[in-house]
Amino acid sequence: MNTEWNLKQLYKSTKDPQIEIDIGMSKKKVSDFVEKWEKDKEYLKSPSVLKKALDEYERLNESPGIYDKPLYYFSLLNALDQSSIETKGKLNQLTEQSVLLYNRVQFFELNLSRVEKKTQEIFLNSPLLKEYNHYLESLFKQGKYTLSDKEEKVFNLTSKTSYSNWVSMISELLSKQTLEVLNEDGKKEMISYNETSKYLNSEDRKVRDFAAKKFDKINKKYSEIAEFEINSILERKKVSDNYRGIPRPDLLRHISDDIDSEVVDTLIDVVSKNFDISKEYYKRKAKLLNQKTLGYYERNVPLGKIKKKYSYKESLALVQKTFKNLDPQFLNILNSLQKTGQYDVFPKESKSGGAFCITVSKTLPTFVMLNHNDNLNDVLTIAHESGHAIHSTMSQEQNSLNSSYPTSLAEIASTFFEDFVLDEILKDADEKLRFTILAEKLNGDISTIFRQVAFYKFEKELHKEFSQKGYLSRDLISEIFCKHMSSYLGESVKKDESMKYGWIYWSHLRMSFYVYSYASGLLISKYLQNRVKKDLSFILEFKKLLKAGSSKSPEDIFMELGIDIRKESFWQNGLDSVRDSLLSLPDLDSN
Repeated sequence: MNTEWNLKQLYKSTKDPQIEIDIGMSKKKVSDFVEKWEKDKEYLKSPSVLKKALDEYERLNESPGIYDKPLYYFSLLNALDQSSIETKGKLNQLTEQSVLLYNRVQFFELNLSRVEKKTQEIFLNSPLLKEYNHYLESLFKQGKYTLSDKEEKVFNLTSKTSYSNWVSMISELLSKQTLEVLNEDGKKEMISYNETSKYLNSEDRKVRDFAAKKFDKINKKYSEIAEFEINSILERKKVSDNYRGIPRPDLLRHISDDIDSEVVDTLIDVVSKNFDISKEYYKRKAKLLNQKTLGYYERNVPLGKIKKKYSYKESLALVQKTFKNLDPQFLNILNSLQKTGQYDVFPKESKSGGAFCITVSKTLPTFVMLNHNDNLNDVLTIAHESGHAIHSTMSQEQNSLNSSYPTSLAEIASTFFEDFVLDEILKDADEKLRFTILAEKLNGDISTIFRQVAFYKFEKELHKEFSQKGYLSRDLISEIFCKHMSSYLGESVKKDESMKYGWIYWSHLRMSFYVYSYASGLLISKYLQNRVKKDLSFILEFKKLLKAGSSKSPEDIFMELGIDIRKESFWQNGLDSVRDSLLSLPDLDSN
């Protein structure tokens, strides 16, 4: 089986002459578009002219894009080996050049986003522009906060130095670290930083305590650098928001996710009011582990022992079987990705940690990164990331301006497929294994819903405090972090060193208010799963969501599926199902 990325689908090597050819193609296509439309303002007045301009802009985005393929290639190489100076150099050069090229063409969307209200209504009601209707709606919402072409160019040019470089620095410094741990045979061994979770989650308390001390030591070592990094990110955000007249720091995230702030506020409020569920879970977990309290690093320790190891071959087979039972198209997409080398499966030194699925264009292949260690969670990770891949593949039926999908939709397909794979695993589980798996599932749900909402509230307070104080010490950041982690964990989880430094390696903090989508995605996914379990034919309705891309607003897509995300009762019903799962979980002793 293919277990490594086949990047030859993009280029033969870093010296492939096609790279320069593609760069030249991007430059030419952008120049042609700019030359035609920069001075001709008729597209801002006439629906028929705008249709012509949008068709050309759509083709530009579809192929070659703005250095899409070369940037993609070197980004993937960098994920495979974060120590390569050559790759970093080329990636930096391409990023800088692509920003300059994007700056040339950005006038088109900027001008269009700021047309007067009367013209907006004409465009939105024009049959000629029907396929671009929601794209235009989204642009018009953004227009209120966009600046002049020259001002936006400055923000684009400084984005890498004032943001991206800071984020990459912490991530790459940590990924290069090694630490000595105690394995379950009582022997010491050296591992990479990104492998630590395996030991922090060990059922052997000595193993996880030993690993936690070493892990905390590394995080503490980089806490001063992380302090500067976070403050730089916060300052950049404050400057940008103030300059644009943005009233709340999370608003741009909501606009880009095509979701109203009121909906997100309702979700955060309803989940927060139900933090007693997560507190009770950790109280019970500590008791089941025969401990008065848990360390922060122990929150994911499994309840019960899962002796079974899941090789990648076996894990993939489980995912394939599940996808086929849901709909043969899902299996076909998965098999195609696997066959052509679009999964990179096993951990390697200097490889990026965690897992992700990435798609940059409807004309370029989707790639999935895994770090498979033969445990149950790794099976679910294959399902989760493959869910993203299926969503990306099916949404490419839309034109290139609608073929991606917002964050507010991103975590629905992934958790949908993940949970069905878990159901498949449970079919062959005995009572003890079933208890352990259900407890693990509940642990994941608690983290995905309550933890992410606590993170969101942590972010909000960070921005508020920075706005008032101008700079936040690492001790204050840690204090705020511990406050919000304890708000959902309760007194059963200690405010220890691991919690104190838990914000340092948390990557999503750098993505500004991304995390609410994990909670909303899982709660919406649970509703859809239940509909499919009651009637498998509902999978056809679910596929409509996957195919929609960004051709409609998420709210409209959900309404067509019978979901009203504006109602508190919808979110509460989902949380009640989590509460029921907690109440129905039997005691470990009874098994």
